[in-house]
Amino acid sequence: MEVDEQSRPKLARGVRLRVDTKTGEPMLLFPEGVLFLSATAQDILSRCSGKETVSEILVSLAEEYDADRESLRQDVLDCLGDLYQRKLVVF
Repeated sequence: MEVDEQSRPKLARGVRLRVDTKTGEPMLLFPEGVLFLSATAQDILSRCSGKETVSEILVSLAEEYDADRESLRQDVLDCLGDLYQRKLVVF
């Protein structure tokens, strides 16, 4: 499956977005382990409820960061595509 702007991403079953209590680092917890995240990946994933489209997530991020939506587009698609391949995000 290819991620596009109409996809509605959400965390896969059993995957949780958390913050490490000792370091304050954002991470994904899943049955096979832990994946520490960048602050950017955390911001993307915090919007992945399965309700908003990627396009809506892009608009939200662009507003929050006062950035051009198109400048964020490829990074968001790459992040979600990578997490989809790891079976941590579904659409």
